[in-house]
Amino acid sequence: MNMDRTVSLPNQPDKTTTVTLVESSSAPSGLELVSSYQTNRVGDPMDLVALAAQVQKGDDFIKANACNKLTVIADQIRYLQEQARKVLEEAKRDADLHHAACNIVKKPGTMYYLYERPSGQKYFSIISPKEWGPSCPHSFVGAFKLQHDMSWTPMDEVEKRDSEMAIMDKLLCQQNALPPFTGPNFKGLSD
Repeated sequence: MNMDRTVSLPNQPDKTTTVTLVESSSAPSGLELVSSYQTNRVGDPMDLVALAAQVQKGDDFIKANACNKLTVIADQIRYLQEQARKVLEEAKRDADLHHAACNIVKKPGTMYYLYERPSGQKYFSIISPKEWGPSCPHSFVGAFKLQHDMSWTPMDEVEKRDSEMAIMDKLLCQQNALPPFTGPNFKGLSD
């Protein structure tokens, strides 16, 4: 016997909700009922409407919850796409800088100054525009520090990058002092 009932909700007459009732049995667990009509009938029609409203409310909450979670995932995807774009731009910049003309062996940790000749050739020098003074022979493009991972940091970001690296070094040095990992630690959050 099909126990699905389609119900229109009073506040949304154009929308129907299907309510599934428990299958009826005239002999549950093998015992014959005196009156299966009394145990299997749907009482007040409003009970069916209340059940339908509850099912509809559950559906609405599930849909809203799924939409919220998908929105968070979409935001994360956009953030990761932006991070990927930045990584690719930095990789291109670093590759271009590694291919700039240079007559000295570049050493990590050193600041290099990029100049451009009238011919369009870009080259590195260890002499800054300030050191050149008014006799600077070519147009100054920018200053970059060669990092130990062979990436280049623009001069205006060097201080930030150096402080980040100092923090990472400190964390790595303290790693040996950390106790062995035993599981989640909520100390301070639950006290």
